[in-house]
Amino acid sequence: MTRLYAASAAAVVVALLAGSAWFVLGRGGSDDPFAQCRGGQVAGGAGAIGGPFTLIDETGATVTDAQVITKPSLVYFGYTFCPDVCPLDNARNAEAVDILEEMGHEVTPVFISVDPRRDTPELLAEFTDVMHPRMIGLTGTPEQIRAASQAYKTYYNIKDQEDQVNYLIDHSTFTYLVLPGIGFVDFFRREDTADQMAERVACFLDAARGN
Repeated sequence: MTRLYAASAAAVVVALLAGSAWFVLGRGGSDDPFAQCRGGQVAGGAGAIGGPFTLIDETGATVTDAQVITKPSLVYFGYTFCPDVCPLDNARNAEAVDILEEMGHEVTPVFISVDPRRDTPELLAEFTDVMHPRMIGLTGTPEQIRAASQAYKTYYNIKDQEDQVNYLIDHSTFTYLVLPGIGFVDFFRREDTADQMAERVACFLDAARGN
């Protein structure tokens, strides 16, 4: 598996941007404490994204969002059998987390699988261990995953469902910044670099400390 992820990370891919209609470019208003940090504005406000979820962690234990989002977190929805996009995006997220740590900020990368059929807790543990020692992997029942996906307004669609082993999944590729006690505050696109992500996340964390 490690060789697969390393090889996949070298691939050049095109972003799967289905579901991007939820996001509208713009700047936050003057009453927004994070206005200077935002890369974009969410239609309906930040409160329109995110919310409670119940999923299964890498140990097989059932966990809630309150147990997972205990520190500032970068949340990504994907699947471990993803041939290119997910390894690249999560490697980028892990790099951003390391840059933030050098800046004095501890941020948790979170990977939520949209593939409950294949992504067992054991497979998630292997995937996240390759990506980052602090990365948390989550799976769940189809119903649990669907509820979490709907809360974060993500998109996924299983292709060629008759193939029980080698099917692919189309999915949105945003990464979400979620702060404990506050919730979702911003998102990052695939073209955002690790340095750009770290700079913006640090801005949010500094602003949160000042309020």
